[in-house]
Amino acid sequence: MAGTVALIVAAGRGHRMGAALPKQYLPLMGHRVLSHAVAAFARLSEIDSVCVAIHPDDRTLYDDAVAPLGRAQSAKLLEPVAGGPERQDSVLNGLESLEPSVPGIVLIHDGARPAVDGALIRRTIAALDGANGADGAIAAVPVSDTLKRAGDDPPRIAGTVERSGLWRAQTPQTFRFAAILAAHRKARGQNLTDDAAIAEAAGLSVALVPGSEDNLKVTTVDDLARAERILGGASRETRVGSGFDAHRFGPGDRVMLCGVAVAHDHGLVGHSDGDAGLHALTDAVLGALGRGDIGDHFPSDDPAWRDADSALFARRALEFLREARGEIVFLDVTMLCEAPRLAPHREAMRRRIAEIFAIAPSRVSVKATTTDGLGFLGRGEGIAAQATATLALPSATP
Repeated sequence: MAGTVALIVAAGRGHRMGAALPKQYLPLMGHRVLSHAVAAFARLSEIDSVCVAIHPDDRTLYDDAVAPLGRAQSAKLLEPVAGGPERQDSVLNGLESLEPSVPGIVLIHDGARPAVDGALIRRTIAALDGANGADGAIAAVPVSDTLKRAGDDPPRIAGTVERSGLWRAQTPQTFRFAAILAAHRKARGQNLTDDAAIAEAAGLSVALVPGSEDNLKVTTVDDLARAERILGGASRETRVGSGFDAHRFGPGDRVMLCGVAVAHDHGLVGHSDGDAGLHALTDAVLGALGRGDIGDHFPSDDPAWRDADSALFARRALEFLREARGEIVFLDVTMLCEAPRLAPHREAMRRRIAEIFAIAPSRVSVKATTTDGLGFLGRGEGIAAQATATLALPSATP
């Protein structure tokens, strides 16, 4: 079945780093370098599955690297494939392992590039869209420094290289699957420097899309420190967003609130499952990110979201947050209704919210109150929720 798969190459030894472990398994922000690279792809809705090429001796390290992934992200992981002696061999092994599933598009990425962001990944995919799309697309950065050719030893300037039209190639490098597999098979044994060079040799058209200076490849100890600054944010700011939602009662024998089914003599009327708690929380996160509201991303007139699990909406907001390299500091939601009685379900709601937003339950508060018989809520006509999301994000550039 056609799909879009990420192939992450992580079979190298990284001897230049001089570390006890291969660089892709070094610690970074409490996880391993590879953990960040895999998560960057696994959390995107555009990516159907993720395969990692690893050294046969590194299975324990790999398992530890992917252990922090959330349930939805882990579900996208395929069994890792054994890499080869050179990067090109590892990519070919990975591509051939994917061939039986007949993917349509493959994104090839270096496991030592932990700071790749979702927008960059999507740009490479978009360059392949449509009848006039390229066979492949790579992330790249135009060369801005003056380039010198060296000669002699110790080095002396032997000439200046014209930099016009020169770009520094990064990953991901994204291709139509069948085309790049055929190109790799044809180039077997040539040891070309990247997948774009293999595509060029096969006559494929490869587009350049804007990369990012933050999308660095960890090669030295200084690179690791810079990656930590990028991912952690040298300067952080706090954002607070609020959300509100209400649904009226209708036929049914239960209500969905904060991801938990609560028995009741009515259901909630809504285009999705009517979960006012998750809707309010989703809007609170979107608001703090400046990404509009739930209706912008999941319109009520779109039949695709009829009876949908509201956890899908919350996870989309979480995806936006991760693209912004932010994190949830705290979520607070208050449920307003006369019935059903919610106190017995509060802990289950906290745990479910924590699971959906991939945070600890200690970062979630769920409260319930009534309106003392006032208004439509007091008359028992429905349920409302108001929520606040506190986020930590890298400081905006002035």
